Amino acid sequence: MSDLERRQRRHVLYTWTAQRGARPIEIKGGEGAWFFDHAGERWLDFESQVYNVNAGHGERRITEAIVAQARENAVAHPAAVFEAKAALGEALAAITPGDLDHFFFCLSGAEANENALKIARLVTGRSKVIARRRSYHGASMGALSLTGDNRRWAVEPGLWGVVRAEDPYCYRCPFGRFDGEGCALECATHLEHVIQMEGPQRIAAVFMEGVTGANGGFIPPAGYWPKVREICDRYGILLVSDEVFSGFGRTGEWFAVNHWGVVPDMITMAKGLTGGYASLGAVAVSDRIAAHFEDEKLWCGLTSYAHPIACAAAKAAIEVYQADHLIERAKALEPVLQEEMDRIYREHEIIGDARSIGLFGTMELVVDRETRQEVIPANMPTIYKPFEAALTAAFLKRRLHMPFRGNDLFICPPLCISEADLRYGIRLIDEALTETMPLFRQIRSGELTVESTP
Repeated sequence: MSDLERRQRRHVLYTWTAQRGARPIEIKGGEGAWFFDHAGERWLDFESQVYNVNAGHGERRITEAIVAQARENAVAHPAAVFEAKAALGEALAAITPGDLDHFFFCLSGAEANENALKIARLVTGRSKVIARRRSYHGASMGALSLTGDNRRWAVEPGLWGVVRAEDPYCYRCPFGRFDGEGCALECATHLEHVIQMEGPQRIAAVFMEGVTGANGGFIPPAGYWPKVREICDRYGILLVSDEVFSGFGRTGEWFAVNHWGVVPDMITMAKGLTGGYASLGAVAVSDRIAAHFEDEKLWCGLTSYAHPIACAAAKAAIEVYQADHLIERAKALEPVLQEEMDRIYREHEIIGDARSIGLFGTMELVVDRETRQEVIPANMPTIYKPFEAALTAAFLKRRLHMPFRGNDLFICPPLCISEADLRYGIRLIDEALTETMPLFRQIRSGELTVESTP
């Protein structure tokens, strides 16, 4: 442990972990798809830090915008009028779909979802909301209540009124359809069934990630989003697309819903909104929702609402995406990413599925491809924890910052990554798997006896 880490541990808590077991990375700076630690080692960032550094490390155009704004005006009342706020509203209105050209600004994706939840209840007068089973919407109490994964368990019961629906997870279809081809969209039909059973007149909104992020990276079948839009319209329910993870080019479009030509009633966003250079989230709302608050009070607000420095960072990030054609770049590199993942699929039997959209790839681990048994099953004990630890160590040894959550390996580099660096990073994944597969096979065969652990 370095002296710097020792000093930090003395006073600063780590997130989502028992403190004694925290194994943090060091970061001093970076450039493009790479960051540097305090020892001068270069790390290839396949997680974009936390899926937010879409424009890349060391992006001077964003940092210079922050410095310029700080020199001109670094503080402002939430209701203040100033150039950076107006300019950001205009920049966002130019890229959001349909009539989603009114924005509520906050500090994070969690706060964006919190405020979208409040706005939905205020506009409809209804109390219930529907969210999917494999989902993540943020760490604050309301957003965590929307969340489907086990990160909410420790603070349950959370908010009342959240109802669960099943996911459009083709590889592990909850309705027994293991292939998106020819899919009858039972997942959308199921959503309508849930609405009917819970009472349409009581449901304010349906919350969905544009493309599911850290809970599996699965991509809905072609007709799913349009059918969900149709169902919500039929019952007067607001449709909210959580684009915190999937927005700002991650999937090869500004927002993931654009792939299916759907305009939701609200879009929540953060992460790539500033490229990670400042804390900012936003809720985009339709003309109809904005009109509701012309005469009705908007019961939402924050001290740092539309902070000047964050607004300047976001406007600069959007300009970088546009000037460098990073959205188009993510789309252009998608076949390269899929080609490389397909190669790893052919070479390593532990990969059960390899799927991608834009610069977001997911490789799902299985004990056996026929049974699709998970190596690290959700919320269940497993004997493969030593393999998980070994694979993580193999990534670290290669200076690859690689997101490995649950049963999934994710590939989410900054959108500015070169094709050569993308192929190089996947080659490092290949090496790490090759190194650790003997241990996996020993455990699978029973040659190495390991006690099941959660």
